[in-house]
Amino acid sequence: MVDYKFIDYLEQFVSEKRRNLFKEVLENRTRHFTVAIEDIFMPQNASAVVRSCDVFGLQDVHIIETKYKFYASNHIAKGAQKWLDFSVYRNKDSNNTLGCIANLRSKGYKIIATTPHNDSCFLQDFDISEKAAFFFGVEKAGLSKDVLDNADGSLKIPMVGFTESLNISVAAAIILQNMTEKLKKSDVNWQLTAIEKDEKYQEWMEKSIKSIKKIKENYYSKIAIQ
Repeated sequence: MVDYKFIDYLEQFVSEKRRNLFKEVLENRTRHFTVAIEDIFMPQNASAVVRSCDVFGLQDVHIIETKYKFYASNHIAKGAQKWLDFSVYRNKDSNNTLGCIANLRSKGYKIIATTPHNDSCFLQDFDISEKAAFFFGVEKAGLSKDVLDNADGSLKIPMVGFTESLNISVAAAIILQNMTEKLKKSDVNWQLTAIEKDEKYQEWMEKSIKSIKKIKENYYSKIAIQ
């Protein structure tokens, strides 16, 4: 829940330059598209995908940990993970991939498998009008059968060389850059809602203040009750 009085109070502890940066970034954030990473083994690849999500304005990332644990390297991600929202699926007693798919479907997302190995839709032909979750799979094997069998569609990048695939981090960057560029040129209502922007603005300011714990204690014990 957004506390607008608290937001006003916090702004005195954050520079105007940084506050303006938060507002600028929030104007370009979207939940129309999201990304799901399935069992990525190499931390540098997972971290690079996270960085691309931030760079191209996606707010949410879904992490499936059935075999391998996700780790975002700060050296590669450049701190991008600090500003994104993560949903992690690591339940040992259930199918995490299917759980992720079910959760995304419940939020209105189409499940899109990124794979070069079938009759996938080419990047330039993809319909951006509906909410879509782009699934990226482990480096060698690709996406699991669970994703491929349950996907609403598939997507691939046109390639004309001898090799048939790209590194996952490169593929994610190309797809997200293309999709978000098309999205911003469309009539789709792709931005965060006003309330979502305010929630993120408050949250990001809190993350930016080293003494936030003491500031919150002081505010809610002395100022908020006045």
